[in-house]
Amino acid sequence: MAKLFFRYAAMNAGKSTALLQVAHNYEERGHTVRIFTAAVDDRYGQGKVTSRLGPQRQTEVFTRDTDFRELLAATPRIACVLIDEAQFLTKPQVWALHEIAHLQHIPVICYGLRTDFQGELFPGSASLLGLADEMDEMKTICDCGRKATMNMRVDASGRKQTEGAQVEIGGNSRYRSVCGRCFRAA
Repeated sequence: MAKLFFRYAAMNAGKSTALLQVAHNYEERGHTVRIFTAAVDDRYGQGKVTSRLGPQRQTEVFTRDTDFRELLAATPRIACVLIDEAQFLTKPQVWALHEIAHLQHIPVICYGLRTDFQGELFPGSASLLGLADEMDEMKTICDCGRKATMNMRVDASGRKQTEGAQVEIGGNSRYRSVCGRCFRAA
């Protein structure tokens, strides 16, 4: 039975690495996968799923206007759909992915952040939390050693930022994965 999965975590938990491993496992057995990442995230180049460990793969991109039903209807015998940076999905896209899992019997596995730097849900994440058949929290740790559950945006001097646009693409120089206590104390 195909399901819609949401695998979420704070930054630097290995979400992209896990996605690349799942794709490899399917393809090694001769199955077709479709992999998408958000067009807005171009840190490593447009349409690249990149692990901090080094592995990287060119993939398809999605924007706010991407119609997953239309795109996936064009490919017969898809074994799995993998979505990186799923927090950038829209609510209608999550509903479409839910439909694909349940009516086309294609597993859809979404990887992304749950919350932004202010502790607010991203729209895609909120929809996934509501619709996903299975959710898995991937773990990473804070500098203090506790489980990191928050994404803290920092300035060039490493000071916590509390205001700004919800989406600002950046890596380790702009964000830190922290526990709730360190998030509050900063």
